[in-house]
Amino acid sequence: MNDSTLECAGRAEWQGVSSFKFSVFRGAVRLALAVLFSSALGVFGAAAEPLRVATFDVDATPPVGYMMAYDPVVRLDAMTLRCRGVVLLGQAEPIVLCAVDWIGIANEAHDAFRERLAKAAGTTPDRVAVHTLHQHDAPLCDFLAERLLKEAKAKYLGELNGDFCRQTLAKAAAAVKASLAFAKPVTHCGWGAAAVKRVASNRRIFGPDGKVRAVRYTTCTDPKLRAEPEGVIDPELSMLSFWNGDKPLAVLSYYACHPQSYYRMGIPSPDFPGIARFIRQQSVPEALHVHFNGAGGNIGAGKYNDGSRENRMELALRLTDGMKRAWDGTQKFAVQSSDLRWSVAPVALPLAKHLNEAKLVADVAKGSVPPVAVPAAERLAFLRRSNSGHEIDLAQLAIGDVRVLYMPGELFVEYQLAAKQMRPKLNVAMAAYGDYGTFYIGTEQAYSEGGYETEPRSSNVAPEVESVLMQGIRKLLSGN
Repeated sequence: MNDSTLECAGRAEWQGVSSFKFSVFRGAVRLALAVLFSSALGVFGAAAEPLRVATFDVDATPPVGYMMAYDPVVRLDAMTLRCRGVVLLGQAEPIVLCAVDWIGIANEAHDAFRERLAKAAGTTPDRVAVHTLHQHDAPLCDFLAERLLKEAKAKYLGELNGDFCRQTLAKAAAAVKASLAFAKPVTHCGWGAAAVKRVASNRRIFGPDGKVRAVRYTTCTDPKLRAEPEGVIDPELSMLSFWNGDKPLAVLSYYACHPQSYYRMGIPSPDFPGIARFIRQQSVPEALHVHFNGAGGNIGAGKYNDGSRENRMELALRLTDGMKRAWDGTQKFAVQSSDLRWSVAPVALPLAKHLNEAKLVADVAKGSVPPVAVPAAERLAFLRRSNSGHEIDLAQLAIGDVRVLYMPGELFVEYQLAAKQMRPKLNVAMAAYGDYGTFYIGTEQAYSEGGYETEPRSSNVAPEVESVLMQGIRKLLSGN
């Protein structure tokens, strides 16, 4: 309706036109206003939707006979492996944060987890973060490496047999979908942090020439190595919590350390982080506790652990103490859905020079030789995936002054420390062990220092990876 028409219609009212004509005019105006109001709701309705959180938790323990990362399952224990996480709703499309008690989820398996959980939550894969805690008495999952072995007609799939992993994924997707009906309003978030004492130590022990002279593995029986200083670590455990008033709904914790006390037992175990998580869960039963391993690639408990069986509980109690102090020191702040932001920075990681496709293909063809074919399939999977143009997503959850980064691989702790230094006025945490196809990710300097973590058998990326990742981290943290 143009201006002249409106003018004529208004004049006609005063001139005594029929009530029918005026009612038509009035109806048109009301319709126009309704359409305008409806459009405004479409623009602003998403921001007005309240923030909610849903939680999910499924058993991720393989059955007896299943081949884990190193050994087949010979017996099950009361302490199970878990696949658990949260779905954050109310801001744009849902965000899914998932942590699994496995050694790693790599390549197409990592894609599959993100895609299935995204579909279940009604979101897109780029808004899903899937991470493992890296326990060693636990499964490994790599669907692409598995397929490469099958194509080579390998008689032995070993730890790359993904049947159980697919079953777990199906359960996790069903749990995510079911959880949405029970999502609860979030009025506040909480942040707490505390130093964990006598758990973490740097694995890389240097000689006077600046080269790695020894690796202090997470189980260290050498008293001289245990006597060495802690080295570079991040002692801080960070904790983000979600609340409805005074009622806690979910707790997310982050701590950088290899999670092994002892292993190679043939008994699936979440090890000391899982025990600590369980203890804290009993103290705050109404809130699901989800724990993430931070950038602990070069960090282990070796200084404080000789592999003695009693040390598992001792390390668990020390980590529990850190979790408790972080919880007791939690500061709450009011939040709305508009305060929640998710950002992604896709990166192409530089490939290690030792990844020779022809040799890897030949080794995969030796399917009857497990120690050769299986690791070759893992490396070939990452190589082909990278050469196809695949990029790895670095992601960040931002809420209030909290920033949580979600990163790939067995990341060195220096990346976590650098991220915190970039935004010292913010509360920054990091989860690593996302896409496990990279294996270890050292700093550029670390690749010239030697040591297990940067050897060809341990890392699938080149030293230039540092500049790529640091640029991605800086990009994510530079936002508001």
